[in-house]
Amino acid sequence: MLLHGLGHRRQAWRPVLGALAAEHDVVAPDLPGFGGSAAPGARERYDIAWLVDTVALFCERLGLERPHLAGNSLGGAIALELAARGFAASVAAFSPIGFTTARENLGNRLLTLGMGAAARVPEHVRVAMASSPPARAVARRVLRGDPKGQGSRDLRFDATVISAGSPFARLAPEVAAYSFGTSAPTCPVTIGWGNRDRILPPRAARRAAEHVGRARLVTLMDCGHVPMADRPELVASVVLETTRAAERTAPAPA
Repeated sequence: MLLHGLGHRRQAWRPVLGALAAEHDVVAPDLPGFGGSAAPGARERYDIAWLVDTVALFCERLGLERPHLAGNSLGGAIALELAARGFAASVAAFSPIGFTTARENLGNRLLTLGMGAAARVPEHVRVAMASSPPARAVARRVLRGDPKGQGSRDLRFDATVISAGSPFARLAPEVAAYSFGTSAPTCPVTIGWGNRDRILPPRAARRAAEHVGRARLVTLMDCGHVPMADRPELVASVVLETTRAAERTAPAPA
């Protein structure tokens, strides 16, 4: 099962699907509030713990018992939380949230605070600003390992997601404040982190690996915060190495 990050959708994993499907049945859902999946009502609970519960229930309804999990950013934290509950056979977490210090996360917190003011700007103005050459250059710099790569040419921030009361606006403060504090997973875990991640600093990778305990740490060279977009073949190989390690160490059926 592949879990995307905040403001993204299942299509984020499209570049790696072919390689993973050659060895596994693959499920890539839209997390509630993104893509084709509806968010809970405005007065209903909507936080990271709720997302973990919801993904666990989704797995149960599909009959998925301890699936291999891969997640990016928010999705990485959800995968680790599920693994800590014993719900996963293995986890490959790419730049998971929850392992940065308060100082490292200051920029994300300030952006969250600024969303309220940005949401008051008419949407057509926000969209036009996000489509301007300077804003697109910033998007390429922030979101890609190689800002000058051909696949980054048309990249831009989605200015529609910061509307007041949107799923992104509701979850962003939760993401900025989140810290992984549960017990360590007992299944095989790989922490992958792009050396050019400009949203969550790469130095948090070692902290994450140490916190999880038995995690293998992999530096994803020339990758940013969404490594599937930068080097899908590398991401797929990391996921498959993790699932194979789990299957080698799994107890034989009685």
